Amino acid sequence: MAQSRIYRPWRPVTVSAVIEMVSPKTIARAADLLKSGALVAFPTETVYGLGADATSDDAVAGIFEAKQRPTFNPLIVHVTDTKAAAEIVNFTVSAQRLADAFWPGPLSLVLPRKAGSTVSLLASAGLDTIAVRVPDQTTAQAILAASGIPVAAPSANASGKISPTLASHVAESLGDAVALIVDDGPCPIGVESTVVDCSGETPVLLRPGGITLEQIEAVIGALIQATDNNVAPSSPGMLESHYAPNAVLRLNATSVDTGEALLSFGPHRLTGFTTERNLSPAGDLREAAANLFAMMRELDASENAIAVMQIPDQGIGRAINDRLRRAAAPRNAS
Repeated sequence: MAQSRIYRPWRPVTVSAVIEMVSPKTIARAADLLKSGALVAFPTETVYGLGADATSDDAVAGIFEAKQRPTFNPLIVHVTDTKAAAEIVNFTVSAQRLADAFWPGPLSLVLPRKAGSTVSLLASAGLDTIAVRVPDQTTAQAILAASGIPVAAPSANASGKISPTLASHVAESLGDAVALIVDDGPCPIGVESTVVDCSGETPVLLRPGGITLEQIEAVIGALIQATDNNVAPSSPGMLESHYAPNAVLRLNATSVDTGEALLSFGPHRLTGFTTERNLSPAGDLREAAANLFAMMRELDASENAIAVMQIPDQGIGRAINDRLRRAAAPRNAS
């Protein structure tokens, strides 16, 4: 078992967040800031990530401080490719098959820490495993390549709150805790990566996400599906309450109560809502996933209660329902 360490308080390199549109100059600045120990928010294909040098205890501690995230909740480490991942983790047969099939892409793999791995123990919450992924987004890849370091990057928002899919969401949530926010427009997938634990004999689905259960099982066969863990999660996204708006969410709504806004899906005949956002008028689950967090934020800004129509629990719909279930759960301090 990995041993615990004592971590020094993190201090931000800059005092105010700056949003810069992506450019070669911005990518170089982001890489320099990461190497200096600062926090940099950048886009991925899933959501915006809050990046820090994964090999620096102090920099990783800065993520937990900025997000007010409990330190028992591990982070996902982002790298440029499978070769870079193999420098910090040991690949199992099932993990190699998944990496070959889906990397770069919205899939994170939990794997045994490699002897001599430089990744901070704080990033993995002191576990003997590390969650790692290779993002499929041009700007994210450019920043990782320019920095030359593994980058720990959870979603760039206050812990337990709605994940960001726009640069402006990051600024609203984290403000001057971030040295730089790299703006490359909206994230196309809109929900976080799928997380599969491949550290044991049988792979375990820890979190549904951008790669569907059906896609994974087509490559490695049936998976065990993990349950929520509020004490010692082995992956992000396993806490019962997460992705939470301030408004109260009521799921699987077939009618609208007085004073409720409506988060709808597909064509419908519901009436009586104060405001509506339709995740996909055509009933397209991929479009719904891309719109989920942004539309939740829009309704949350002006409403106290939100009715949510039923979402088909198949394909990426499982990831949407996972986020909605956690967003509607009783709130905790995570």
